[in-house]
Amino acid sequence: MLPILPYLINALLYGALAAYFWHAYWSPGARALNTQAVLSWRDHWMVLVPLALHTSLLIRSAYAPDGLHLGIGNSVSAILWLTVMIYWIGHFFYRLDGLQILVLPVAALGALLPAVFPSIKPISSSDSPAFTAHLLMAMLAYSLFTIASLHVLLMAMLEKRLHRGTLPAGLSGLPPLLTMEKLLFRIIWAGFLMLTLTLASGLMFSEELFGRAARLNHKTLFGFVSWFVFAALLAGRHWRGWRGRIAVRWTLAGFLLLILAYLGSKFVVEVLLGRS
Repeated sequence: MLPILPYLINALLYGALAAYFWHAYWSPGARALNTQAVLSWRDHWMVLVPLALHTSLLIRSAYAPDGLHLGIGNSVSAILWLTVMIYWIGHFFYRLDGLQILVLPVAALGALLPAVFPSIKPISSSDSPAFTAHLLMAMLAYSLFTIASLHVLLMAMLEKRLHRGTLPAGLSGLPPLLTMEKLLFRIIWAGFLMLTLTLASGLMFSEELFGRAARLNHKTLFGFVSWFVFAALLAGRHWRGWRGRIAVRWTLAGFLLLILAYLGSKFVVEVLLGRS
């Protein structure tokens, strides 16, 4: 069992930063103080404080002399670390105001998981370049679809408040819905590409990656079903102009299936059945 205090401090830092963003940009009093609610550069750089600690702790828990440890705790933590990193870098290129209030609380949970669910046994083939590439693509796919799911929830909140005619400060400074929608589908396209490469490499190089031929199991089935869901969403967007609630439902459905594909099976095996 890892010492929990550093991981708890990391989670509290994420949580404190989320609370700060809420007070500064989303609380009722923020409307009078900052009607545009645009994230300042100072606040953007503040995210690096818990992110740097998260990086250090993740390296400490995942890398060991006997190999790479990627149990359920480290896996989820790594995905959410990468989610925060993509969000932070993406802010230099796109308006991602508002996402921090959703990303940071989720990251707080992820930062704590390696101590709660420590990995006992290292994974095999972790020194293979092919496995490293496969793992990186899978992590990128999960992280991009995590951001897409949080982004689509933010869009749903904005649309709902627009219909009511009342916007909190955090929503009043967001870009127009059409602009957010374009960004959403760019994120989904990037995640879909990573997911396609992950599934293709898993099928073509299964023996090199996992030491056995590809086979149909829970993980493979849900992985391909999620791929078809996102493929249908992108096709519907291109040919039928899907948007709004349809995009919300299909994005969240595909993300849920993706969670069931990998993290769901790891949770059952490692936590419920107690196997490493």
